[in-house]
This record gives sequence, structure tokens and C-alpha cells, in this order.
Amino acid sequence: MKLFTKYMTRNDCYTAGRKITPKGIMVHSTAVPGVMAAEWFSRWNKSYKAGEINRQVCVHAFVDDKEVWQYLPWDHRGWHAGGAANNTHIGFEICEPAGFSYKSGSVMVGYDPAKQEDYFRKAWQNAVELCVMLCRKYSLNENDIICHSEGYKLGIASNHADVMHWFPKHGENMDTFRKAVKKALENSTDINTDIGIGDMVEFKVSVKNYYPGSVEVPTWVKNDYYHRVTQTLYKGKPVIKGGKECVLLGKKVKKSGGQEIAGINTWVAKENLVIVNSIPDNKCNRTYTVQKGDTLWRIAEKELGRGTRYPEIKKLNGLTSDTIYPGQVLKLPE
Repeated sequence: MKLFTKYMTRNDCYTAGRKITPKGIMVHSTAVPGVMAAEWFSRWNKSYKAGEINRQVCVHAFVDDKEVWQYLPWDHRGWHAGGAANNTHIGFEICEPAGFSYKSGSVMVGYDPAKQEDYFRKAWQNAVELCVMLCRKYSLNENDIICHSEGYKLGIASNHADVMHWFPKHGENMDTFRKAVKKALENSTDINTDIGIGDMVEFKVSVKNYYPGSVEVPTWVKNDYYHRVTQTLYKGKPVIKGGKECVLLGKKVKKSGGQEIAGINTWVAKENLVIVNSIPDNKCNRTYTVQKGDTLWRIAEKELGRGTRYPEIKKLNGLTSDTIYPGQVLKLPE
């Protein structure tokens, strides 16, 4: 699974800044044939409040046959379920291939399962691997995964058919999807989760100690940094602490900006860590919400240190004048 991260900082869901403790995962599909995962950023990284988009919607990620694009932090409250599941579930969309159309909302017209089988299997596998990663990160299991239509039946989501309007065309359903996730969780060789030298990792949310019996992991170690593995053996043998195989975290990587600096130099149980495939594009993440009385000069002076840098804010946000308004969210340069 290739995971890329680029937060939709312009979307009102992101700027709302509400957090959740993930208790489950909700699987959706886009019902927009032919639009792949990377293309959704330009479609949805817009503000409803500013009149740039006519929908209040945002999911955590999109999956296609080649890659996964994460658009919200996993613990950010998304707008995907149309119900209470927004408060508890991470939501992701599986992109649907081109070559067919829809009628009556959820009826696929001209869809050829045999022709699309290769695409479906690759997208399915990426969706399984994403769920495995999230289950490990948040101490979930396959039983915590539902689709949008199941959420509706449970009374925690709006009335949508996905993904059960699509999966059965390939002989699958949510039960077989959960079985695939369960199998992958039980067999770590199914996906690339074997942590080695050079891998960038982060602590699972549920982790309390570096390894059983060790001191408690400080909050800043978990929340502020990724970590780089610099050693897996000592004198040619695996390092066992508290009965668990450990790796040495010798470098820290700032989650805000990606700067790599001296690490905690601590042995940590491998089972307490998950591999991070990419660093979020944090240059897109620094924003400022315009307050009453603000000017571009004042914002540049306060946030960038010099009022004379205000043209950089104009250029970055595509502004053609100096006019701004309260509530407007501006991206800030580094």
C-alpha cells in the first residue's frame, strides 16, 4: 500500500478542528466513476462557507487501485457518515473505475465485472491494508469495520447503499472484507509491517510504556514526533525487553515540518509501533483564520514576523486584492 498524506486545510471540516477517539472504520465508495484518489484533493479542498463548494463533506482518505491518499488526520472528526458515526468512525472512500454510469442513485449501468475485476482486486487489497494499518494503530479489529449501508441499518449513518451496491458484483460483501482484514491482521507477512533499520514509525495510540515494565512514554514523544529506527540488533542478536522484541529509535522526525533531529535513543517493543509511509505536507497545514479588524499586513507582521511579507500570503492564496473578511482561512508560507 502506497500512502500519501496531504491535508485538505481549506475544507471547513478541517478548519473546524474537532477531534475524535476512533472506535471504528466506515468503508464508502465514491459513486463517481473514473475519479481516482489523488484527484479528490482539488475537488474537495474548498470552503463551503466561502461559497467555493456546494457540499459540506470530507473523508479521511481515498483509495484506488494504485495508492491511498489521506486528506484528514485519522483522529479528526470527518463529515462522511451523515450521522453519529462521524463522532466515532474513520471514514474512507474506495474510488470506482471509469466505463459506466449511474441511474436512480445507486444502480450501476454498463458496469462489466469481468473487465473491472483487476481494478477491483487491487483497490480491495489497498482498502484491506489501510484497515489493517488503522486497526493496529487504534487497537481495533475486523469487527469494528462497517460500510455506509451497514451504518444506516445501525442508525448511525445516512441512507446510502455503498458499498453493497458494488461488492457483490465481484462475489464479495462486507463479511468477506472483514475476513480478509482478519487474515491480514493474523499474518503480518500479508503486508509490509516488519520494522527495519531506516523505517519511520510512530507509536500506537494505546501504548503506555516503551516495553512491558519500562517507564511511561511521554505524551510529546507520541504526539509531536515520528521516529526513525536506527538499530534492530545488539551484538548480532535481537533485543528482548519485557519479553518483547525491540528496535532502537535513534532519530526524531517532527510531525510539524518533517525536520529530522537527534532521537530518544530508546529501545521500544516493535508491537508498539506502526510504520509511517509518508510525512504530511505540513506546509499546507499552517493556516490563519481572519479576525475582525485584520489586514494582510497585520497578519504577516503577527504570524510571519514582518508586515512586508504580506505579498507572500496574497500569492499563496491566489488573492487579487488586499480585501479579506472575518472567518476567511488563509494559508501561511513558511
